[in-house]
Amino acid sequence: MAKRGGSAHVATIKTKGKGGQVYTSQLLRRSYREGGKVRHENLGNLSHLPIEIIEAIRAMLAGRRLVDLDEDFEIVRSLGHGHVAAVLGVLRALDLERLLCRERCRERDLVVALIVQRLIGPGSKLSATRRLGQTTLAEELDLGEVKEAELLTAMDWLLERQDRIERTLARRHLAAEGFVLYDLSSSYLEGRCCPLASRGYSRDGRKGTLQINYGLICSPEGRPVGVRVHAGNTQDQQTVPETVQTITGRFGISNVVFVGDRGMITQAHARTLTDHRVDFISALKAAQIRALIEAGDLQLSLFDELNLAEISSERFPGERLVVCRNPAVAAERARKRAELLAATEAELDKVKSMVDGPRGSLRSADAGTIGQRVGRIVNKFKMAKHFELEIADGHFAYQPKRDQITAEAALDGLYVIRTTCPPEQLTAPATVRAYKQLKMAERAFRTIKDTIEIRPIHHHLEARVRAHVLLCMLAYYVAFELHARLTPLLFTDHTPLAPTDPVAPAQRSHAAKTKAGAHTTPEDLPAHSLTDLLSELGTICRNQLRIGASEHTFSRLTTPTTLQARALDLLDITLHP
Repeated sequence: MAKRGGSAHVATIKTKGKGGQVYTSQLLRRSYREGGKVRHENLGNLSHLPIEIIEAIRAMLAGRRLVDLDEDFEIVRSLGHGHVAAVLGVLRALDLERLLCRERCRERDLVVALIVQRLIGPGSKLSATRRLGQTTLAEELDLGEVKEAELLTAMDWLLERQDRIERTLARRHLAAEGFVLYDLSSSYLEGRCCPLASRGYSRDGRKGTLQINYGLICSPEGRPVGVRVHAGNTQDQQTVPETVQTITGRFGISNVVFVGDRGMITQAHARTLTDHRVDFISALKAAQIRALIEAGDLQLSLFDELNLAEISSERFPGERLVVCRNPAVAAERARKRAELLAATEAELDKVKSMVDGPRGSLRSADAGTIGQRVGRIVNKFKMAKHFELEIADGHFAYQPKRDQITAEAALDGLYVIRTTCPPEQLTAPATVRAYKQLKMAERAFRTIKDTIEIRPIHHHLEARVRAHVLLCMLAYYVAFELHARLTPLLFTDHTPLAPTDPVAPAQRSHAAKTKAGAHTTPEDLPAHSLTDLLSELGTICRNQLRIGASEHTFSRLTTPTTLQARALDLLDITLHP
């Protein structure tokens, strides 16, 4: 009989039994043509073999090569890719590359890399030269080898474009009516060579360290549009004129409403703003509120039924004063004051017994020794202003200033917002809400310090320090958009309940309380902070693989988890190997 041709293959045959049961057989067959018809020759029955062996035989007969995973399969390298794709994708969606420079160049790519790196793994510029190659960021931007000197040159290149970048951001996000949020913060530096480095009021809680101050200009919803860097000993109010000139002159906004806190806009600067026809919203200091009460312009009886009232005063001509009282804040301040007064009196009583007691250790002490002991107590609890002290050699007595304590308690929970905006432009409740939006600038500083890690600043040249701060501001610009898009997966409340009373604090929605309590989202996914979610996305790797002794490699991405897939969907990001 002639030898039959045709290739062998594995055929899956299904047959029905008498009872309707289906039987599956795996047969090794060869197909051939005879008399114009296709016929099959059974070479063997493979049904008794495990399914994985059957599939292997099927693959081999189909011409595929089987690889020994222990010897012939190699993972050449794995680089984190998911967080790079997320941040870089949002950065490009914001058109930030074209904002930096219309044409692609080496400097633009390096600046983009530094912005992304601040969000996925912040560190010094030297560490960035290593970290850029530890993820797919260098590949995505085709950076190749990066030197520290190149990054520093790119920072100088960025600083030269600051004016154009900020003007473009202002056109995007500052509306015609010109509401602008402004606040100031500080960060400490390493070294002593930077001309801007000075000792001043540290908002980092690091007294005695050299620092810089920087003022952030934001849109009403909190997007950054500009930043100003000042010497570390610059006071808040000293930064206002330059900032206003930036907004009106460089940004070209004629009808500006400047929103700053009570330490920012002093009485002198209020007059300056008015002279330049710049409206503002700010608040009065405690001493100014007390002066209003003493002058009879502010009657505390206004708050017997309401928490908000509008008054006027000759002390503030041309301004509207919106007086607010928050009962919850008043109760909390009263509680704290009572606890501190009680703790102070208890410690002072101990000192008194040490002076007056027959065996007291301070019985024969001089006034200086007694004063040092008493000073440590009143300074510890910050209650010196509320006590009248009598100190002499071998003598100590104290008396609480009851009238002063009562006068201070009357101001608990009370604050006064001042504005030059007319009521037809801004009602009293709207004025309160506009002032409260300063919380968005405070959130920006927290993110810049904690997530982006602006501090410590390692640069010594003034221009490099300014460029570093600008770089961190642009990173926050991207972080703001990331936060907005990923809110359903974050602990953030994306539907806070705005109370009818603008003085009352905003209430978290039921969904947000549930998310915070269970640490899960309504989709039953774990809730994250932005930093943790980016780290989670970073576990999606681009894996470089090699088969056998081949010189060629190919890429495969880690399969996203349900959480990662949801995050990428929210960001509208599609991953590519």
